[in-house]
Amino acid sequence: MKRVAGVLGLLGLAGATALVLYNGADSVIAIFASAGWGLLWVALYHVVPMAANARAWQVLLPGAGRPSFFFFVWMVWVREAVNTLLPVARIGGEVAGAWLMVGHGVRKRPAVATLVVDMTMSLVSQFIFTLIGVALLLQRESDFGLASSIVMGLLVSLPVLLAFLLVQRFGLFGMFARLFRLVFGERFEQIVGGAEPLDRAVHLIYRRRERILMCCLWQLVGWIVSSGEMWIGLYYLGQDATIANAVLITALVEAASSTAFLVPGALGIQEGGFLVLGQVLGFTPEVALALALVRRARDVLVYGPALALWQLGEGRRLIGRPAG
Repeated sequence: MKRVAGVLGLLGLAGATALVLYNGADSVIAIFASAGWGLLWVALYHVVPMAANARAWQVLLPGAGRPSFFFFVWMVWVREAVNTLLPVARIGGEVAGAWLMVGHGVRKRPAVATLVVDMTMSLVSQFIFTLIGVALLLQRESDFGLASSIVMGLLVSLPVLLAFLLVQRFGLFGMFARLFRLVFGERFEQIVGGAEPLDRAVHLIYRRRERILMCCLWQLVGWIVSSGEMWIGLYYLGQDATIANAVLITALVEAASSTAFLVPGALGIQEGGFLVLGQVLGFTPEVALALALVRRARDVLVYGPALALWQLGEGRRLIGRPAG
């Protein structure tokens, strides 16, 4: 899987580079550089959606002994950093999050179960957020063709999402236990203690409907407030920084990036999404790609330190582990 993701990442990087070169690298870089300190503000603002996602995850884990809100923010930070910067097909971040939670004293099955439900609610809330983006796109009569294509994609993905929910309802891990053993070997049993107990832990979380609803709402809040990053980027690039434009771009670029989960950081896919939506909003290709570079700069500024701190902490923990 890592090899495939690595190859796709290189192809995506080549595609993104080709788009910048084709549309005039000098112009794109000049417009990007004009953002100046705006790049730092975009990066700092990312704490806001991370905090919402952290709260969404925290509400799923009951009990007085659960980690603090700030520890959940740390786990979200690491999870997003791993999924964005490493060739792990958007799965490695969840594994890292579970590892951190277990290391903090949470039992293995509840830790993994909350991750499964949190991922699911993230998909549900993103589906709703994408619909908001499509609604904003439909307000532009000339964009009906693009909006209809996106709606068709959503209609295709809806049965998949519903199937994923139903499979969890009837025992996700029990149904795929053999596959998990083939992929993870005995480590799967060691981590979660078996498929059936993990299914029971997931079912227990779904019984707490108020917590599920709160998780989904916080996830949706996280998607919506993340549009603030795009607003700041547009503002510092001297473009039409309206809330509608920021939400539209964020919702549809995130949807495109999610479909390319095998490509590290959605390289190339994300840049193509910015180009298409930039044209819809009347931006020149150079501005659209400069905005895409602002997003990439945010990834480096926000997630680079998270990876460094996480690796430093893991190294210290391994050094301190008793031999044998």
